[in-house]
Amino acid sequence: MTSKISLYAAAAATMFSIPAMADARSLRAVGSSTVYPFAKMGAERVARANPRLGTPIIESTGTGAGMKLFCAGVGERFPDIENASRRMKASEAKLCAANGVKDVTEIQIGLDGVAIATAKGTPIAGITQRDLYLAIAKTPFGKPNKAKTWKDVNGKLPAIPIRVYGPPTTSGTRDALGELLLTPPCEANPSMAALKKSDETKFKAICTGLRTDGAYIEAGENDNLIVQKLGANPGTLGIFGYSFLEENAGSIKGVSINGVQPTYATISSFQYPGARPLYIYVKNAHVRAIPAIRAFVAEMTKESAIGPKGYMLAGGLVAAPAPVRARAQLAARNLTPVKFAELK
Repeated sequence: MTSKISLYAAAAATMFSIPAMADARSLRAVGSSTVYPFAKMGAERVARANPRLGTPIIESTGTGAGMKLFCAGVGERFPDIENASRRMKASEAKLCAANGVKDVTEIQIGLDGVAIATAKGTPIAGITQRDLYLAIAKTPFGKPNKAKTWKDVNGKLPAIPIRVYGPPTTSGTRDALGELLLTPPCEANPSMAALKKSDETKFKAICTGLRTDGAYIEAGENDNLIVQKLGANPGTLGIFGYSFLEENAGSIKGVSINGVQPTYATISSFQYPGARPLYIYVKNAHVRAIPAIRAFVAEMTKESAIGPKGYMLAGGLVAAPAPVRARAQLAARNLTPVKFAELK
């Protein structure tokens, strides 16, 4: 049975697709806190170059929460752009399609790394992925986590309490943390590898579920708040996008993972295990009604913005390889929809 929401979305799509240059509202983007500073940079340039288009509104909601808003429908009250620190999931594409959001363009704007950082005085310079998993997983390898200090997980680490500030479940950084840094050491365990084949849902819960006893502390979508927490709470670690480490290098230090520091060079080469792509998603049904959309996606894919010498690199963005940038620029021009069936 067709829902009222779907009927509204269909009606809104018809009404909203009519160009209204003079009355068009400002572009609205939601999503990733990691992509947020880069989207703000792009939005400011668009506003200066095209005053009549209004100033784009950029909201830091987290990738997951942003996807729910973006995929809720077509029409004036729904966002035009979704900023994402991971790729859209198949479940999100299904939600989009169910609500009439059927043509969505995927554009990779660059790279980032899930960085581990701490105050400069903290006596931890590096950890392994296994150390991190054993420290913050709720049930490492299926058993309750009883580790109190970093020395409990690795005798070579100092005996300081495990307190890690990190992203909430609505964040794409949280998803990337689980997929890139926690799942590999978990899956290396033979029993976990076998569990993945027999019960993938349970496997994911064991490998990516995080502690709720105070060892892992959800710090919301404001990554600057995590940076502040590190300074105010010596000995704590924080997890956020590389750009925030780059921006605050004077007060905090990166913690190496498997002996690799999070840097521009190690992320761009994918030597750093937490390297990941960053995206923006465009709601194609809104393009005619919101002229700023084309201006925004063009700005977000310019070589002068995201290339090896682009202005966004000053904010911590890592330039994607040239072929990836070329595909992004082509996608921005043509707005070719992503194939939902290819998403996982």
